[in-house]
Amino acid sequence: MKIAALDLKKQIAPIRRELDAAIKEVIDNTSFILGAGVDKFERQVVAYSGAKYAIGVSNGTDAISLALLALGIKAGDGVICPAFTYYATAGAIAAIGARPVFADIGRDTYNISLENVEKILSRKNKLKIKAIIPVHLYGMCADMDGILKLARKYKIKVVEDTAQAFGAEYKGKKAGTLGDCGTVSFYPGKNIGAFGDAGLILTNNKGMAEKLKILRNQGNKNKYYHLVLGRNNRMDSIQAVVLDIKLKYLDEWNKGRQEVAQYYNRNLEGLNIKLPFVPSYTTHIYHQYTLRAFKSNKKIIDYLQEKGIDSRVFYPVPLHLQKCFKYLGYKTGDFPEAESAAKQAFTLPIYPELTGEEKDYIIQSLKEFK
Repeated sequence: MKIAALDLKKQIAPIRRELDAAIKEVIDNTSFILGAGVDKFERQVVAYSGAKYAIGVSNGTDAISLALLALGIKAGDGVICPAFTYYATAGAIAAIGARPVFADIGRDTYNISLENVEKILSRKNKLKIKAIIPVHLYGMCADMDGILKLARKYKIKVVEDTAQAFGAEYKGKKAGTLGDCGTVSFYPGKNIGAFGDAGLILTNNKGMAEKLKILRNQGNKNKYYHLVLGRNNRMDSIQAVVLDIKLKYLDEWNKGRQEVAQYYNRNLEGLNIKLPFVPSYTTHIYHQYTLRAFKSNKKIIDYLQEKGIDSRVFYPVPLHLQKCFKYLGYKTGDFPEAESAAKQAFTLPIYPELTGEEKDYIIQSLKEFK
């Protein structure tokens, strides 16, 4: 049996007619960048998320860079982010000339460690730290109360990286709406994905929203009149109308992922692996269902792949050990929890369309692993 990590064909099939009609309308109107489609999607996101403003942009990486620029982060400023996350979080910091400052993660949550963040902020640094980017990894929120408390204490800005957790909640509030702003990726493999690249920024600050709209559109508010040095980070209309339709189904899809996760949890309990931990302050929408081997993840991933089950490690090399960040001066041993997670974490396929037969095959395969 072959079981993919994600099957977008199964997701798209029931809503194909809606999607085709919406895309046809964009083509017929020949309004391909920003315009009415993006405006409508932004309004729908505001209604869904509870944020006051939503700004559609080109992708999730650009969303982070734009958010930092709008918050006044400049070249040479330090921005804290976890050492265990996708490259884009730190890459977006470096792309504007700022300096990534890595922090370790919590062993149970895989999210940024408050203790390590405070240690970084409290020591005397030649580098002035101006912001922190907590990543809501795998689909559940970081400890935002703790992060916001530290941000107030040390007078730094907070940008939530909500690339994997759009739709998750922190104490009843949607992820991405608690900090100065939240950034979202709509990469096709996300719980809600575009038909290409797309991203979003959430904020409750009107001035911030206006600044972001100017920055994403070549620095102009009115065409050919450029107020600042902006960027070309606009959202395409086709992506907006696709996402607008998918947004209607997001909570249903996330609920389906949660049900698959609960089924796994019930049937994998007692095996020599660590099940996902979900703190009481957050919901988990399971962008990834991540387990942990107590030694190495390599043998179990290889075994599952041989069985036709698409298991992976997100992420095999922590950011502080990536070649592209060698200039920052980190070394092996600096962030032990991040390094341990990279060696032990592994995923199982998780999406609402998994059949009972597929889920049971995955569970039985894990039980047979020696």
